[in-house]
Amino acid sequence: MPHVSTLELPELPMTLVAEEAGDLPLRGVTILAVEDSRFASESLRLICRRLGARLRRADSLMTAAAHLRLYRPDVVIVDLGLPDGRGEALIRDLGQRRPRPAVIAISGDGQGRASALAAGADAFLEKPIAGVQDLAALLRQLFPDRAGTVTGQGGVTPDPLALRDDLLHAVELLDHLPGPEGEAYVAGFVHGLAVDSGDGALAAACDGGPAGLRHAILARLEHSGPAFGRR
Repeated sequence: MPHVSTLELPELPMTLVAEEAGDLPLRGVTILAVEDSRFASESLRLICRRLGARLRRADSLMTAAAHLRLYRPDVVIVDLGLPDGRGEALIRDLGQRRPRPAVIAISGDGQGRASALAAGADAFLEKPIAGVQDLAALLRQLFPDRAGTVTGQGGVTPDPLALRDDLLHAVELLDHLPGPEGEAYVAGFVHGLAVDSGDGALAAACDGGPAGLRHAILARLEHSGPAFGRR
């Protein structure tokens, strides 16, 4: 994978604790989300907040390694497509850690399930992860001794400006990641955004090469304005 020279993305706050009072099912559980998309990370943040879990975010394998040198999360959520390599490599490394955290793989491509589980993931979730109950049910399987209630039974609505930042970032990546590997990463990154935001036209553009993808991203930015919603 070539060296990545990209825009700096704002990090989510280091520790996010549920604000709601009550007996939340995952109060005290720490989660590391290894996810390059701010938009997807915001969904995870909101879900974890309702469950009472504490969330940290890493946007690459390198950043994840730095976190893991300092912290011992209970759960690691690993996106399979990352800017500096595949999530399966991190999943295999996590399997060697003692104590070993629970590992959940996520991807907008359901075909990643087999490789994630083969690498040692405990579970796989296909994006978009918009519903609190889906992730809550999975996490409660990993922590069967936990009791409590989930505040909010429906989906979550991430900040649409996070999606705008991700799309601007994708345009920048097209300029800084030339070659087949870089183009494949950007196409996968944007496809994940398209799935998460329900944008079928943008998802289709991911198969049209870098020029067509760039045009589709810029058109989405131009015609949708500063805020985005589901289509």
